[in-house]
Amino acid sequence: MTPVILCGGSGTRLWPLSRGQHPKQFLPLTSEHTMLQETMLRLSGLGGLKSPISVCNEDHRFMMAEQLWEIGVKPAAIILEPVGKNTAPAVAVAALSAESEDEILLVLPADHVITNIEPFHSAIVEAEILARQGYLVTFGIVPTHPETSYGYIMRDSAQQGSSFKVAAFVEKPDLATAKNYLKSGDYLWNSGMFAFTAGNFLKELEKFNPEILSACKQALSAAKTDLDFIRLDKTIFSTSPADSIDYAVMEKTDKAVVVPLAAGWNNVGSWSALWDVTDKDAFGNAISGDVLTVDTKNSYIFSENKLVTVIGVEDMVVIETKDAVMIASKDRVQEVKQIVDQLKQLDRSEAQVHRKVYRPWGHSDSVDTGDRHQTRRIVVKPGAKLSLQKHHHRAEHWVVVKGTALVTRGDEQILLTENESTYIPLGTVHRLENPGVIPLEIIEIQSGSYLGEDDIVRFGDSFGRV
Repeated sequence: MTPVILCGGSGTRLWPLSRGQHPKQFLPLTSEHTMLQETMLRLSGLGGLKSPISVCNEDHRFMMAEQLWEIGVKPAAIILEPVGKNTAPAVAVAALSAESEDEILLVLPADHVITNIEPFHSAIVEAEILARQGYLVTFGIVPTHPETSYGYIMRDSAQQGSSFKVAAFVEKPDLATAKNYLKSGDYLWNSGMFAFTAGNFLKELEKFNPEILSACKQALSAAKTDLDFIRLDKTIFSTSPADSIDYAVMEKTDKAVVVPLAAGWNNVGSWSALWDVTDKDAFGNAISGDVLTVDTKNSYIFSENKLVTVIGVEDMVVIETKDAVMIASKDRVQEVKQIVDQLKQLDRSEAQVHRKVYRPWGHSDSVDTGDRHQTRRIVVKPGAKLSLQKHHHRAEHWVVVKGTALVTRGDEQILLTENESTYIPLGTVHRLENPGVIPLEIIEIQSGSYLGEDDIVRFGDSFGRV
């Protein structure tokens, strides 16, 4: 069985912590590990698993590779989507990349929480048996309350064991309908997790959505291998219809079965959902970071950078990051997407990036910005180096705070250690490199008429960037 890890999506409902360039699946929201890492780690103990196939946005490729490397996972492939087309095309390219048509794919979104691992593993074992019999299996979550933010699966007569034929997929209900679903016992939450052989999924996709399959075949055939990544052809992949597995295949096939799953599942789709799965104090507050409260109950309070104090509130969400603060009633946190939409309309960077930006070589944090200057704290991993580059509109001054820096400046190379510095004049070709075995930390002061990230001319880059 091959895990297929779906790592697309922007996680806008968890803004300001989740951003377009660093969405929730790459964040440590419920433990010290990121949600992507938790998705892989909870498979530990299952026998017969092969290396995973991961599908992610092209912009997230280095976070995907590094986070898997951190937990000792080497994927069979990391497939890069040049544009988001929903889950059906993503799974199609994974299925086309499988070793054989008989390979069983275990499709898992990378942003779920599952707290009870034993029944989760048992459900996977049952799903594997059904998949080998030719079924397309989905996992239906046994509902614990009348939820209105999930789609539902209506089960039919028993198939075998504890699985059922799928009678229907239904959209997110209103509260009254959700209560009726819960009372009937015939409805399960739609988890978005699946198991099937690559061949059976592709046959059903060809039957019901041949346009998707054709575009994916062509995009994969024209794909280019870049380091450990498979880059799908953008022009061809863009022609694929955008559709979910549910709409494209599962609602139409007569081979769909559902395995009920009661394992403490949550898709962490909002701040209120994250409050549900987070440990709380005696007053029902889920608190992270430097936080003090007085007469505060049943709230989610997160501080990334500053002391946050909260007095006399109940059922609230308070989120502080280095560059944004979000305050909302817990029952209205779904509306944070409207804030993100406004940020995008205003072309504000807070919709896409944090003040602290992760790069394949390390990360940088913009400490201070003015009209003609910017100060950044840069951390370079041992053995890593930035691209060879120059700028047309800015000069840079580098001060080493920790570690050793190898600086290329024009035709010369300079070795700098702590408390030493160098100046990079405007227009000078340069590179920063960490030749040491500990992280290199520098303070960079930029000055000039334009300080945008697009003022970079790269002459050599190890990371496939233009």
